[in-house]
Amino acid sequence: MEREAMLRDEQLSILRDISQSVAFADDRHGKIGELIADGYVMKDGDLFELTAKGATAVEEHAAALGASDEQASASSERLI
Repeated sequence: MEREAMLRDEQLSILRDISQSVAFADDRHGKIGELIADGYVMKDGDLFELTAKGATAVEEHAAALGASDEQASASSERLI
């Protein structure tokens, strides 16, 4: 199984925050260390940036959410 499939919601949330340049609480910095070690994030001075792997993980997760949202919309439309 690929590592990307094993990302937890909290890790994906951190990746999304980094991709949107959102500041986050100090308690999440330990989790960022894991993402750096796994190749999803790199540190540039005081800033964190997504690697290509991290950006792909965020995009794939967003696409998967979009697909499930579309299915949910289609199901609710059929119920009307």
